[in-house]
Formats: sequence, structure tokens, C-alpha cells
Amino acid sequence: MGIIRKALNLYARMSPTRGKIKPPYRHVTQIGDPRLRKICDEVPLNKIKTPEIQKVIDQLVLVLNRYGSVGMSAPQVGINERIFVMRHTAQQINREPVEVINNRGMYEVPLSIYVNPKLKIVDYQKVIHTESCESVRAFSGDVPRYKEVEITGYNKDGEPVSQIYRGWPARIAQHEMDHLDGKLYIDIMDRRTFQCVCWEEVNISNGKIAIPFTPE
Repeated sequence: MGIIRKALNLYARMSPTRGKIKPPYRHVTQIGDPRLRKICDEVPLNKIKTPEIQKVIDQLVLVLNRYGSVGMSAPQVGINERIFVMRHTAQQINREPVEVINNRGMYEVPLSIYVNPKLKIVDYQKVIHTESCESVRAFSGDVPRYKEVEITGYNKDGEPVSQIYRGWPARIAQHEMDHLDGKLYIDIMDRRTFQCVCWEEVNISNGKIAIPFTPE
């Protein structure tokens, strides 16, 4: 407990402001925040185009861009509503080696917004790949996911949308759907593979390394 208190005091001193801020946040909530463990509420269809819901959607896109992520869910910005956004750009994909792109089945996904999404499994074969999450900063683990799924729901304008995803985009969609049900990838990962992604840097720097919680 002494170590935990010392760490909390350190982060408190590093914090530029005190007091509470209201969601939707410009940062990503971290594991331990109770919002990440709640089953999200459906958005009434007649409220999708209201300023309140549009603000949540806009903030999700802002945070997605700010972190350079491929997916972001409403609870990750402090809102327990059934909304998520996803996108995978050519620039993001091209940062990976060709063998990784092929092995994971990566392809471009345009910015996609889902309100009240529902998931249908198209291919029940499960594939295991390493995942990470902005809400479990600096860690990763191997996670089994279905190979192909269909997501249906509503877009930003309240119009019905439907899309089938396979490979890596299917994994992104399943990851974000889990967030809306209060789940994290650590709940279904192979626990033996859970690791800090910067463990080598920790050793090289004699432990003098800080894990950032924002991209700035």
C-alpha cells in the first residue's frame, strides 16, 4: 500500500490541474475507472442528432485522431452510451511489416461511426493475435477473436448502417463492442502473454522511464 500511495502522490504532483472535469473527455479513461466496467445504455433513436450525442461522437473522433488509434468507444471518454468509432488508415497499416499486414489481414477502413451497434458472428473460426488498448496503457496480450463479423447500427445522422469486417478490422470491431459491455481484452486474453510493451526500455534505462497517458 505504501508503494501505491507513493505512486499516487507522484502522479498528483505531476497533474497540472486539480478538481473534476466533465466527460466527454479529451483523454482516454484508464483501467480502474468504473465507467469501463459498466454495460452501456442504448441511445434513444430520436436523440442521436441532438447536440448532446453529437458532442460525444465528435469527441470520440477527436480522441481517435489525437491518439492515432484505430478504435474508440464512448466509455473510454467517460460516457456510458452505446457508441463507438473505428478507422484504419493506409498510413497506419504501412507502418507495419508486410508479413504482419498479411498475417493479421489488415486493410483500410474509413471512419465509421456506430450508435447502438449489434454484432453478428459471420465466421466462428477464432484467430489469436496480440492486442493492446489505450485504456490499459503500455501493455499487451494475446487475444482470440472471431475471424469475421457483421456490425449493424446507426450512423451519426441516425441512418441504419451495416458492414461486414474480416481479419484485423473484425478484431477492432469486437474489441470496441466489448467496451460497450464493460469488458476489456484482459478478460479474455491468454494471461501468460500479458506484458509491458516497454519492458526492454525499463531495463535499458535502469527503471527511469515514464509511461505517458496522453500522446502529448
